[in-house]
Amino acid sequence: MNLFVFSIIVSAVLQVGCQNPRSYWTLLPNILVVEVNGSLGEQPLSCLESPEEVMRRDKEGEDIVWKKDGVEETQRGNSYLVQLEESLGGGNYTCHNKDGSLINHTVVLIQEDETNRRKILVKNDQEDYLKCSAQNYNGEFHCSWTWHRSRVGSVAFIKAWRVSDENETWCTLDTSVQLWRCSTGQSNFSCSVDKSGHGISCLDEQHCPFAEESQRIHVTVHVKTQHFLVESYSKHFYLSEIVKPDKVRISKLNRSMIEWSYPSSWSSPYSYFPLTFQIAQLKGDAKGVTTHALTQK
Repeated sequence: MNLFVFSIIVSAVLQVGCQNPRSYWTLLPNILVVEVNGSLGEQPLSCLESPEEVMRRDKEGEDIVWKKDGVEETQRGNSYLVQLEESLGGGNYTCHNKDGSLINHTVVLIQEDETNRRKILVKNDQEDYLKCSAQNYNGEFHCSWTWHRSRVGSVAFIKAWRVSDENETWCTLDTSVQLWRCSTGQSNFSCSVDKSGHGISCLDEQHCPFAEESQRIHVTVHVKTQHFLVESYSKHFYLSEIVKPDKVRISKLNRSMIEWSYPSSWSSPYSYFPLTFQIAQLKGDAKGVTTHALTQK
């Protein structure tokens, strides 16, 4: 089935030049992204994987039946033209034998150009779409986002790498554990989507917390809607720029004394990763605080 995507690309190269000037690229095996600009167009797909397979079928595969999202289409044969109009045309396209058995499939996702794009995510208080933070220097970080209230979607693809890495980044999805892995010659990242669908957790597996970072981390998240629209959002940073310690653990508390310790998630040894604590002494009654004093330790 993985070869089907490459068959689509070959077919598109042969036909798209005179039919549709838009760009297109493979996101994952059997997932094709087509960029549109709002005008009419067509995107060709192919069912069979090679010319030899086409020749083995009667009348060049005219018995092949196509379906879009489970609904049978009128087009027949090895080739199929996806009709593109504005942001329409995306869907799950399958090709079948006459008896209904599945031959191949591909998901077509639509990406609008910058001038027509309607954002799936909304900006946060920092006027950004992705908010990333880390609880320590160990190489783990978390990025979250807010869905548009009328366009809630899901993650289609995750890519993470060090920006200055000259080697090409290869990303794969382990569907058994829903874990994304991205590798280059100098870095290895693993990422997973939160159960809530509002963020991802990633780990730079080759990060050394005791060394100074020389390359920024670059994260790109592709999100899609149920209507097969796809958009990508990116952010780059040093881990040191996004570190925010977890809550301090208070282990003892009485009327005259409190004791606290470093957050359990903080990097060690503490002598190498020191924290400065601020203590606020608040005075007031149950209705509200009237005065306060601030000291540091």
